[in-house]
Amino acid sequence: MHRAGEQQVGKREKRRRRRAGGVRTRRFVRLLPTLMIVGGLLFDALTPSEFTAIPLYAAAPLIAAPFFSLASTVRTGAAALLAVVVLRLSSGTLLQVVPSIELLTVLTVSVLAVVINGVVRRSNEQLASARVIAETAMRAVLPTPSDRIGGLQVAARYEAAQADEFVGGDLFSVTDSPQGVRLVVGDVRGKGLDAVEAVAVVIGAFREAAEQEETLEGVALRLERALARESDRRGGLDAFEGFITAVLAEVPPGAGRVRIVNRGHPEPLLLHTDGGLDVLGPSVPALPLGMDLGVWPDRADEWDLPAGATLLLYTDGLSEARNAEGVFYDPAERLRGRIFPGPEELLSALTDDVRLHTGGESTDDMALLAVVRPAEGQPDRRRTVKIVGLGDGGD
Repeated sequence: MHRAGEQQVGKREKRRRRRAGGVRTRRFVRLLPTLMIVGGLLFDALTPSEFTAIPLYAAAPLIAAPFFSLASTVRTGAAALLAVVVLRLSSGTLLQVVPSIELLTVLTVSVLAVVINGVVRRSNEQLASARVIAETAMRAVLPTPSDRIGGLQVAARYEAAQADEFVGGDLFSVTDSPQGVRLVVGDVRGKGLDAVEAVAVVIGAFREAAEQEETLEGVALRLERALARESDRRGGLDAFEGFITAVLAEVPPGAGRVRIVNRGHPEPLLLHTDGGLDVLGPSVPALPLGMDLGVWPDRADEWDLPAGATLLLYTDGLSEARNAEGVFYDPAERLRGRIFPGPEELLSALTDDVRLHTGGESTDDMALLAVVRPAEGQPDRRRTVKIVGLGDGGD
């Protein structure tokens, strides 16, 4: 535990340094146009008249264009022009040919900087608008499930990547069917609105199939057929994002068992009340949904789901999160030996730990779904109980 604490402190320090470096860079960029103009004035004042600092004056508004507002860009261009006029007036050469050309050069570059600023702002607005639309659509097709479904405690989390990334195609859904509680977590190839539309197709097909199909294998086959229909409608796999990795699970009522069909997805984890952990790998590996490379019968694997145990399903945004050294996050290693009061606390601790691992610089979205089969007499939530690890001593 001491070594783990040192690692966490080290990661915090690295993140703090990166943030401090980013702040210093932004401050320097904000000051750079002013420094260019001041440097030009000093250069003209300290060098013979045959030398000129026009490149510095012209560079100032160009530097401001992609980073500053329109008003600041205009002010920077005006300041550069004013500096040239003042210098040439003081030397009495403003109306000569060369100074006039210099003034025209700075004016032209300043106008160009204003045009560049407008293009950048419109691009940023379009990008922000596309992201807002995609996020809104994602929230609509991925509603947060109830805290308790079919006697199981449930928690779900969708963690978006960095602010400048499009929304990805991670998905989850939970439904109570006549055969028990059925769950799906998946990952659509691609990002943006196309991925969100693919998520809507999969979620819609899953909810219908989960209610109607007798077996979990039948649910997987229905999803395959839905993707094939959508691909035919759009004219090919490339038009429909290609393929989807997914894991489907079923917890029959009162059975103390969980059945899982894994279609090329990261393996679920089973966390026990004593801190033990099992990786639920498939007995026979299977291709992702929508590969269109032939149809093979799915085979569901079964595991015990003891009272109090937690089933965790996740997308590769968790297992492929990297730190500054390029090391992948290992959820099994990080969670083994840990005890959590409930599924919500598990997901909160997990997302916090991933942020520490990556320094807050995740590049892929991740979907997390945790379900707990409560032990007899166990309360629905124990939010005030601290998360502890074996050997922590509870303090």
